[in-house]
Amino acid sequence: MTVQYPERICCLTEETTEVLYALGEEDRIVGISGFTVRPKRARKEKPKVSAFIDADIPKIESLKPDLILAFSDIQADITRELIARGQTVFTFNQRTISEILNTIVLIGSLVGRQADAEVFAQSLAENVERVRLESAKVSRRPKVYFEEWPDPMISGIAWVSELIEIAGGEDIFAEKRSGSLAKDRFISSEDVLERKPDIIIGSWCGKKVKKDQIMARPLWETIPAVQDSCIYEIDSSLILQPGPAALTDGLAELRKIIMLAQREVV
Repeated sequence: MTVQYPERICCLTEETTEVLYALGEEDRIVGISGFTVRPKRARKEKPKVSAFIDADIPKIESLKPDLILAFSDIQADITRELIARGQTVFTFNQRTISEILNTIVLIGSLVGRQADAEVFAQSLAENVERVRLESAKVSRRPKVYFEEWPDPMISGIAWVSELIEIAGGEDIFAEKRSGSLAKDRFISSEDVLERKPDIIIGSWCGKKVKKDQIMARPLWETIPAVQDSCIYEIDSSLILQPGPAALTDGLAELRKIIMLAQREVV
């Protein structure tokens, strides 16, 4: 008996779309997240069926998917309804770099391309290791505060925290990265003041980072990053997408920012 792989896939988050395109399996995709930006042509080629916390269930059903790919507890309500309506849903929950790589391989296996996915994942892992080795040549590791959301203030998720360290920085809230839920990474303004970051990086999902707002927070003028105007933004599509983007362009942006801080001291 021949194995039949899914032929009509809806991707409710962008990283699964990027992986399937990278594997040359884009013809299987019939619906994507409205937040998808990678690859650019996906936005023109595929209908949008979801945001992040909501989805157009009737539209998804009209596309007659035989597999729906989702991500994280935040999409639990969407996936619960889809399953109740008889849909086949696979929800990933990757949080670390290792889990991202494993997820890429798993996505490949779902469409009969596991070997190719393993090669792809290995190439991403090699890129991460290359950056790690380059960063290790510089002894100074600036302290980095990564802000995933401003109100409530949320520090970086696990893969972001790992990438900061790989890029040559020190995540000032590294101890919080093991928390799988956003609420596990809530912090206060006082927490940041106490840890005195050299660099502040904002990446507010779907929202423009307001540097003036950050600088105007009470007493933040005492923070080295504010004093030295070391406040940066990385587009959330690059760094908060738990897939290839974070391990390539997202990591490159982190390295660029951290290198600037290192050169200023040298």
